[in-house]
Amino acid sequence: MPNIKNDFGNIFIDKDVIARIAGFAAMECYGIVGMASKNMKDGFVQLLKKENLTKGIKLYSVDNLINLDMHIIVEFGTNISAIIDTLISTVKYKLEENLGFIVDKINVFVEGVRVD
Repeated sequence: MPNIKNDFGNIFIDKDVIARIAGFAAMECYGIVGMASKNMKDGFVQLLKKENLTKGIKLYSVDNLINLDMHIIVEFGTNISAIIDTLISTVKYKLEENLGFIVDKINVFVEGVRVD
């Protein structure tokens, strides 16, 4: 996990904190209905509630670089590529500004489309 070193010591930030920041940043983006969790047993996709956003995000770090896999559900009738471009830039900005880590890759998996 990436850490921050300063004159007073080291700061370690838990993966769940990073995933939660990424999840809330994603929810601010237009067209994102929510994060998704896939039931491995039967293959169903479930829309996650706000308290479970981190289950739709997998976090990897290599040499203090952050890589994310984000599983999302989008709103029907929206431009998916535009949504993903906005999502990636928003999440990258929020993580780099709030935590000071460098985001290397964000992989986005569209797991479903919600029709209201």
